[in-house]
Amino acid sequence: MAAPSFTIHHLDHDPITARSTEFVERKGIGHPDSICDGIAEAVSRALSQRYLDEYGRVLHHNTDKVQLAAGRTAPDFGGGEVIDPIYVLLGGRATRSVDGRSLPVDDIAIDAARGYVDAHFPQLEREMIEFESRIGEVSADLRSMFDTETVPLANDTSVGSGYAPLSETDRIVDGLESELRERIPAVGPDVKLMGWRTNNELRLTVAAAIISRYVADVDEYVAVTERIEDLAVQYARQHTERTVRVEVNAADDVESESVYLTETGLSAEMGDDGNVGRGNRVNGLITPHRPMSLEASAGKNPVSHVGKLYNLVATNAAERIHQTLGAEYAAVKLLSQIGRPVTEPVAVDVDTTARADDAVRRLVREELDALDSLADDLVAGDVQLF
Repeated sequence: MAAPSFTIHHLDHDPITARSTEFVERKGIGHPDSICDGIAEAVSRALSQRYLDEYGRVLHHNTDKVQLAAGRTAPDFGGGEVIDPIYVLLGGRATRSVDGRSLPVDDIAIDAARGYVDAHFPQLEREMIEFESRIGEVSADLRSMFDTETVPLANDTSVGSGYAPLSETDRIVDGLESELRERIPAVGPDVKLMGWRTNNELRLTVAAAIISRYVADVDEYVAVTERIEDLAVQYARQHTERTVRVEVNAADDVESESVYLTETGLSAEMGDDGNVGRGNRVNGLITPHRPMSLEASAGKNPVSHVGKLYNLVATNAAERIHQTLGAEYAAVKLLSQIGRPVTEPVAVDVDTTARADDAVRRLVREELDALDSLADDLVAGDVQLF
């Protein structure tokens, strides 16, 4: 098989530093899209582990089609009520039988989904969310490519991309979400952040779902949002010398008491739906001024689905080029071709300030050769995907 086409473009500097404007977004762990990502990956991991336990290897599956339909609540200061539960549909495809013996795919999937929600959203009581599994059987042609005794074959033609290092804005937006949730109990898991950096200023818009039982009235609510603003400004100023401006829950109308108040700290409880792949990329961010793949990584199988693997390989390779070669900037893009060994992309394209081309090729090659180890880490849940 022909070797991959490998191109390297030399840059003089990190291109983001030459831009007068940068946008960076993060959807927190409790955003409806992130909930779907987390559930999809939990289902994939549970199926992968069951396949390993029973057959000694991961069988073909993709569970990246999770959808969330929001529930309905009547939040009130001091605590309101849940009217209709959140509904989650588990979709995708999986190997449902082997040698005539059926596997309880739906039961495995629902148990994994519920376990994920219980572990990450303890405030969401079991009656507040319901699950349905409609996971189908895998297609015969994709299963045949998966069931190979040699290197797995790519089951799609797509592009994965990654870059390093994170910018100043990236790091602030990435770190602020957990800081707010850990420091302010009234802040729920659904925190969405948007950063807008200009030459001299960083503006942060914070959308934070406030949990009703922590605020007795609108004055306490306002005090919480002011605390969020103060903490966000302090955190950002630790990481930038630019002027920092923060706006919290910009849609609030305090005078009419129409504010972002929730029962569970999740917008999914009252009108915000979700889907896999609409949120963060594998570095935890949405970065429109950087190379980004639109592939949903969560829920895709960890052995042959390049939509997952190549985004991770590209990101890891870029980080190694940055760290090992001292590159101010590295961006890696990998193009797969369906039916080709997953370790052999049809093309690799690198933008970097590094000049050691042979070393760049070697580092990318090492990440591709480590796909077996990456798959193990994915099944173990040791890899960030959103």
